[in-house]
Amino acid sequence: MDIQELRKLQDKIEIYRKKVKEGQKEYLNELIKLRREFKQLAREIKNKMSAWEKVQLARHPRRPHALDYINNIFTNFIELHGDRRFGDDKAIVAGFAFFDEQPVCVIGQEKGKDTKEKIERNFGMPHPEGYRKAIRVMKLAEKFKRPVITLVDTAGAYPGIGAEERGQSQAIAESIATMADLKVPTIAVIIGEGGSGGALALAVGNKVLMLENAVYSVISPEGCAAILYKTREEAPTAAESLKMTAENLLELGIIDEIVKEPLGGAHLQPVKMYRLLKRALRRNLKELENLSPEELITQRENKFYAMGQFVEK
Repeated sequence: MDIQELRKLQDKIEIYRKKVKEGQKEYLNELIKLRREFKQLAREIKNKMSAWEKVQLARHPRRPHALDYINNIFTNFIELHGDRRFGDDKAIVAGFAFFDEQPVCVIGQEKGKDTKEKIERNFGMPHPEGYRKAIRVMKLAEKFKRPVITLVDTAGAYPGIGAEERGQSQAIAESIATMADLKVPTIAVIIGEGGSGGALALAVGNKVLMLENAVYSVISPEGCAAILYKTREEAPTAAESLKMTAENLLELGIIDEIVKEPLGGAHLQPVKMYRLLKRALRRNLKELENLSPEELITQRENKFYAMGQFVEK
């Protein structure tokens, strides 16, 4: 998967695009040629990508994170901090904003960009206080009748001793239960890597959307390979078996919709990705707005109860 070649082509396209915009029309033919090459290569890569390659794309360092979507899709975002018990977990960003002039609640798992921010955000792996903060904000959203939109992007909840001492599993369970019983519309979006219960804690939505190159699974391919094959070298094999790609999960009924990404991936054209996701959110919120609180809960429960059922043919 030659993603680097795509990136080089995109950089060249940007250089020539600026030249043409400045009035240097002699570069127009070269710009057209480069765009044609980019689309052809992007389609070739897309058609032959393996599950493991999609895992790598979902983890791409340039891929937009939760705060990127919040800052580019929503307006007037006000972040709330702390769980009122222990502290503020920066791996989870939560607050209120406007979406098309409609007040909504937004909660996202943020991995961070550079090394300093990644450490500050704990690489997007929440502690119990992060989930308790999310619960607090979700209950506020319910009180003020605001739809809840979550942006899921984590390798999993933090497995450290301190997190376990402070009730990691209980916090995740409470977050799942809280989201399941909310009397307002809920939409969860898997934007990158959805790992284990740490992801599910924020993904119990009336609608579960998933970006085309995101992954969502009960365990990471490396963790699965270490257990089943006693070596992380078999991670590509495990990735195929886990059925963790958007196409697999739509077929299995785990997600409701795949949000297409720009050719080459969200990291190559983030502005276009924001537009595509905004369009999908707008459409799905419209579908949920006329449901009563009781209907929202029933729809959500039926959706998740149906998962994992075996039907004889």
